[in-house]
Amino acid sequence: MATSVVLLVEDEAMVLLDIEGALIEAGFDVIAVTNATKALAEFDRDTSRINAVVTDIRLGSGTNGWELARDIRGVVSTMPIVYISGDGAMDWHAEGVPQSIIIAKPFVMPQLITALATLLNQQVPIARP
Repeated sequence: MATSVVLLVEDEAMVLLDIEGALIEAGFDVIAVTNATKALAEFDRDTSRINAVVTDIRLGSGTNGWELARDIRGVVSTMPIVYISGDGAMDWHAEGVPQSIIIAKPFVMPQLITALATLLNQQVPIARP
């Protein structure tokens, strides 16, 4: 079975490293970036290689995680999206993309792994650009 590739977007370096390590330990390949501009560049490079996105909501200046997820879903409508946030959970119903999951910080890594596995297992294969 092929390894799932997760695009991880988190602007705090230490948090990014912790999550990246946990995802790798759980068997995922990870593309880790610190902002939405870099995330979209990685996504646009080859949309077919990314199987899921984990994004913080507050990403510093520029595009936030809500916008990033909508941009990605505009290209791949079934892309699994997991939001992680310390303060954005209340906005998820209004801002989050359908069939996404939000996990409030702080969280334990098994929560994230379970969320990803759940979304990946529910995904219906479609033709991608």
